[in-house]
Amino acid sequence: MNGLRILGLILMIAGALALVYGGFSYTKDSTAAKLGPIELSVKEKKKVEIPLWASVGVLVLGGVLLGASRGKR
Repeated sequence: MNGLRILGLILMIAGALALVYGGFSYTKDSTAAKLGPIELSVKEKKKVEIPLWASVGVLVLGGVLLGASRGKR
């Protein structure tokens, strides 16, 4: 497999996953207050949304790259 084909497959998989899940979430730890030996920490849950147009664009771009790699044989 050449590099163009691998990149096309990776982009198609990433685009499909973005369409299915619509984004991802993560937890951010931060220190709210520190008074001597006592420390108050806060965990914030954040969500990153991936727009539909970006998911479809990455999926199409992966398909184009995959098609271009087949034409160069």
